[in-house]
Amino acid sequence: MDLKYSFIIPVFNRPEEIRELLQSMLQLSFEAAFEVVIIEDGSTVSSEEVVSEFKDQLQINYYSKPNSGPGNSRNYGMARAKGNYFLILDSDVLLPSDYLQQVDLFLKNSYCDCFGGPDAAHESFSDLQKAIDYSMTSVLTTGGIRGKKSSVNKFQPRSFNMGISKIAFEKTGGFGRIHPGEDPDLSLRLIIANFSTCLIPEAKVFHKRRIDWTKFYIQVKKFGMVRPVLNKWHPNSVKITYWFPSVFIVGLGLAFILAIFGVNMFLVIYILYFGIIGIDAAVRNRSMKIGILAVPAVFIQFLGYGYGFLKSFWQIQVLNKNEEEVFPQLFFKDAQQV
Repeated sequence: MDLKYSFIIPVFNRPEEIRELLQSMLQLSFEAAFEVVIIEDGSTVSSEEVVSEFKDQLQINYYSKPNSGPGNSRNYGMARAKGNYFLILDSDVLLPSDYLQQVDLFLKNSYCDCFGGPDAAHESFSDLQKAIDYSMTSVLTTGGIRGKKSSVNKFQPRSFNMGISKIAFEKTGGFGRIHPGEDPDLSLRLIIANFSTCLIPEAKVFHKRRIDWTKFYIQVKKFGMVRPVLNKWHPNSVKITYWFPSVFIVGLGLAFILAIFGVNMFLVIYILYFGIIGIDAAVRNRSMKIGILAVPAVFIQFLGYGYGFLKSFWQIQVLNKNEEEVFPQLFFKDAQQV
């Protein structure tokens, strides 16, 4: 198959991030032409002026539309893209120079209809961003699923770094209205429709993520809230590992209570775990400060996800309530026709 690539990038009030992403695209070591499709999703701070600076250097198509969420905006862009394979990125990523080369090499040797790639922290990121990146990607926290070579079969790509063929997009209709969670939902529907999914370990991006604790907590809490909804929609995807953050946080609370009554063993186990987190993060990043910041990052990740998961599980699975009625903030109502 002759692959023609179109980057699909929704943006909402982040013109400077788009500038940095486009600058990284100028450094791509890929000889064939590729298209860049940017979809302004109802922003009050437009990226149009920034995008215009790159139109002489990149093949860019820029669209502006009312706000309807990142999933629908990606669909909007893919419906208008000229390529036959779409590369979906978040606006807060940077690309290594060999990104597209690695994607093209893998797909020509081992084609799959939808792929995902890992993420990492760029050396220019802040210490907080690097600590959050560690929390989200370490084998000691999430199991390292984002970059794990053993996860190449039935892998569920994430939309910060994801590719999908035009055929697969057209057959499935693309992303749904839920957010976050629109990417695993699409991945699971692709698998049901017998499209292949895979991980390309070498196709990494540098992902900035949230830049303060409050935004990070809100983000991971939503991740937890979405999972029981996805479990309801896709019961075959349910895994016991989704319970781990909730069990971890409940166990930590019980450990503190037991410590009050003189039973310290369980609290010591938690202290040892967080100590290992701090040391591992410090060694990997060669920074004691990042090691220290990684400890609250992991705690916030588990607390936010664990609480969000329990809250959603109670409402959706136990009380059997309608997900859009109890969690309207997870759904975009005004999806645009593509």
